[in-house]
Amino acid sequence: MDGLLNPRLIGVAGPVEGGFFALGDSEITIGRDPSNHLPINDPSLSKRHCSIRKLTPEQFEIRDLGSRHGTAVNGLPVTFRVLGDRDEIRLGGSRFLFLLWGSDEPSSSVPIQLDQAALDAGTIQRLPDGNRLMWEPLLYEAAAHSRVSSRLAVLFKIARGAQVARGSEDIARHALEGIFEIVPAGQGSVLLFEGAGEDPVFAFSQDRDGAPRAEARVFGAIVAQTRREGIAALASVPLPGGLSRRVLAAPIPAGDKTLGVIYLEAADPAVAFDDQHLQLAAAAGGILGLPFENARRLEWLQAENRRLQEAFDLEHDMVGGGARMREVFQLVSKVAPTSSTVLIRGESGTGKELVARAIHRNSPRSGQPFVAINCAALTETLLESELFGHEKGAFTGAIAQKQGKLEIADRGTLFLDEVGELPMPFQTKLLRVLQEREFERVGGSHSIRVDVRLIAATNRDLEDAMAANVFRADLYYRLNVVSLSMPPLRDRREDIPVLASHFAAKHSKRAKRRVAGLSREALSCLKRYDWPGNVRELENAMERAVVLGSTDLIMPDDLPEAILESAPAALRPGGGYHQAVQEEKKRAILDALAQSAGSYTEAAKLLSIHPNYLHRLIRNLDLKDKVAQTLSLPQRDSSRR
Repeated sequence: MDGLLNPRLIGVAGPVEGGFFALGDSEITIGRDPSNHLPINDPSLSKRHCSIRKLTPEQFEIRDLGSRHGTAVNGLPVTFRVLGDRDEIRLGGSRFLFLLWGSDEPSSSVPIQLDQAALDAGTIQRLPDGNRLMWEPLLYEAAAHSRVSSRLAVLFKIARGAQVARGSEDIARHALEGIFEIVPAGQGSVLLFEGAGEDPVFAFSQDRDGAPRAEARVFGAIVAQTRREGIAALASVPLPGGLSRRVLAAPIPAGDKTLGVIYLEAADPAVAFDDQHLQLAAAAGGILGLPFENARRLEWLQAENRRLQEAFDLEHDMVGGGARMREVFQLVSKVAPTSSTVLIRGESGTGKELVARAIHRNSPRSGQPFVAINCAALTETLLESELFGHEKGAFTGAIAQKQGKLEIADRGTLFLDEVGELPMPFQTKLLRVLQEREFERVGGSHSIRVDVRLIAATNRDLEDAMAANVFRADLYYRLNVVSLSMPPLRDRREDIPVLASHFAAKHSKRAKRRVAGLSREALSCLKRYDWPGNVRELENAMERAVVLGSTDLIMPDDLPEAILESAPAALRPGGGYHQAVQEEKKRAILDALAQSAGSYTEAAKLLSIHPNYLHRLIRNLDLKDKVAQTLSLPQRDSSRR
């Protein structure tokens, strides 16, 4: 992202592939009918399929218009959705990429060494009057002879090659091969740049005999001068022994900018370039600007499409397509095919187990067991028996031999949830399993070898736990081979609408009650809430709303009270009743704090709530200033209450 706001749709598949559509201030409609702002000849689309409208300079909303086959964003059906940068939109057989910002460009394909040797100022020769005369001598020569000149034939060859070439490298190869027919250069390079950057984002270099060069060495001074002035030039570069080498550089213009440079260098100091060589190179550069620009744009689209496919071709149950979740998807796609141990970090309710299951499902072990164990739910004794199993008679109640989770997970994946809660003595035993991949059942005497992939998850800060000597450093380093962090829901608010719609649809199906979606007011409440319980809390809220709601749309009145407390007064339902409840809560909190002389712990006891909930209430009810004012006043006599 280069910081330039440039909202647009780019067609990446189906009838719209390769197309561009800029998004402005006006709402646009998309559909099969020609009257739409963006008509698409696709029978799977409805006449008026969906619309996209601008909410703010950085927010665009897509809304399904009751289409027959639906509108999907990042693979999930939506009624309406605020789009995020690089969201994928599917409409029937057409697929778009929504881009909000300027795009990154592909990196250089050939290493470049910029030789900063000084140029011989007296030998610099520029094309007369800029580049404007580059065509005239060739056209004059063609008119003066009965056949097309060899130089003009080369230019036609370069132009034809640029039209049929596939990609920037193909265009550069065809261009250099044509130039070598006329210009006696020993090597040539094509360099493409982005903005004011000094390093090329693409480079292709080739010898005169057609052999590609693994590394291109160019004299930076003439390249920089050609980029700066936009004029073809040739010069001599001093060499040891009093010799010099001739170099030539011609700009590749695209509109009002210089997209790149054609660089040519003589292999023999005795070889010289002349005006005709300069004019040919400049003419070739003039031909290549638009083909290179189109090729680079297509290459970027193809790379972006591959990145999207890597993310969305994953088998997983995670919902969301914002930037933070795309990072998670991409990391899962990279780590899943390996056998590396993975440590998943994140607050409770962020979906750590879903990530673990996605890694397993997309790994070579997907046909083998996925076994999960919650380390926080078991005592040390039970944990050892659960993980390692036990022999008959190992302890009271052990009436038969039992396989442990490790044995069951052999050749599959073992998921240790809340691994930060493991007791210190058990950590030593787990470390041995990770090192040796073998263990003994409780009460057993022989070792059992297993082949398991370990994935662990924690909501604790393990670095702090190591500092406090409650978590072993050697175990931490065994677990932390690949670390993956799940973002809290408050940091991925762009996913709240699609998550809420997903959970509403899920629970309406279970409850056998039709729910069409969420009202704008309810959605605004959800997006303003901080979600301390993360995705799990959101799902619970949607289940409650589906069960208790009475209309086709989920309304603010259907949401839990904690969510309404964080919403502005204008969004709260039933103004009189809810306002009265809110005011009574505020009064009770202020009175309790006054009685406890500002002690939050004592005030929470008076209110019969947990201190953490008291802090949350004060924040949600916007009471911080009033609390400060109350505590600065003389204490009230509690006997008068």
